[in-house]
Amino acid sequence: MSTSTPEESRSSDDVCTPDALLHSAPPGDVTPEDLVMAAGRDVTPKTLDWARRKLESEGTAAIEKLLP
Repeated sequence: MSTSTPEESRSSDDVCTPDALLHSAPPGDVTPEDLVMAAGRDVTPKTLDWARRKLESEGTAAIEKLLP
């Protein structure tokens, strides 16, 4: 049984990937489904209507406001 800690098992050149590099925008246009799911909501006719209106008024910035 090993008693080493995770830090001891890492090599000196082992680094963490910055959070900003782990997240990316969708490759194409943002769909209403993308916006609904990014908001943590269930995909329903009502939430899709909400997302369509939000995308029409704010464009792709609507999804950027939801991301950390």
